[in-house]
Amino acid sequence: MYISTCFWQNICEMKRKVKRMQNNYRKFLAAAAVILIIAIAAIPVVGARKTVPTLSRYGSTGTEVKNIQTVLKRLGYYTGAIDGIYGSGTKSAVTRFQRDCGLTQDGICGPVTLLYLGLGGGGSSSAGGKYSSSDVALLAKVISAEARGEPYEGQVAVGAVVLNRVAHPSFPNSVSGVVYQSGAFSAVTDSNWSAAVTSSAKRAAQDAINGWDPSGGALYYYNPAKTSNQWIRTRPVVTVIGNHIFAK
Repeated sequence: MYISTCFWQNICEMKRKVKRMQNNYRKFLAAAAVILIIAIAAIPVVGARKTVPTLSRYGSTGTEVKNIQTVLKRLGYYTGAIDGIYGSGTKSAVTRFQRDCGLTQDGICGPVTLLYLGLGGGGSSSAGGKYSSSDVALLAKVISAEARGEPYEGQVAVGAVVLNRVAHPSFPNSVSGVVYQSGAFSAVTDSNWSAAVTSSAKRAAQDAINGWDPSGGALYYYNPAKTSNQWIRTRPVVTVIGNHIFAK
C-alpha cells in the first residue's frame, strides 16, 4: 500500500511539473510574439518614400507662383504676366536669379530660393511673431551686401533702416517688399548680392529685429563718397556711422 501511494504521489507531482512547464512555455511564446512584433515595426519599409515639401516648379500654379513672379519682375528677371502660372518664362527667370545668387540653377523655387526671394514660408518667428525666419535671413542678406566692412553698429543701423521703412506708411509693409522695391538698394542688383552672408550681418539682423536702432529712426542712408544722387543729400541728417550718413 505504501508503494502504491508513493507511486501515485509521484505521478501527481509529475503532472503538476508538466503543467507548470506548459504555462511557462505559453508565457514564453507570448513574450516572444511581442518582441517579434516590436522588431518588425522597427524595420524601415523598403522603398518607402520620404515626405518632400511641395515646391513651385514648371507646371505649378497658384498664389505662391504669383508672388514669385511679382518679386522677379521687380528685380528685372521676369517680364511676363503675373498670372500664377509657372511656365517657361518663370522658370527661366528663376534660373537666372539662382545663377546671380550663387544657388543651384535648377529653375525650381525650393526653400532656399524662396528664402533669397524673401518668400520663405514656415520657420520660427522673431520679435513676438512679427518677423519670420525668412525675414531675418533676407534682412541679414541686405545688411551683408550693403554694409560689408562697415562697423558692427553701422550694420545694425542698415537693418534698422529697412525695418523703419516697413513700419512707415510711405514704404511697402514687409521686409521683402522694402528690400526689393525698385531702386531702393543698389546691392540687390550687383555682385554683392550673390556673396555669402557674413556672420556679423546675421547677428546685426537679429539685433535690429530685437529693437536696437543706432540709426535713430532713419529712413535713408548713403555713402557720400559713392552717391551722385543730389536729392538724398537734402534729407535731414540723423547720424553718421562709418562711411554711411543716416537721414530722415
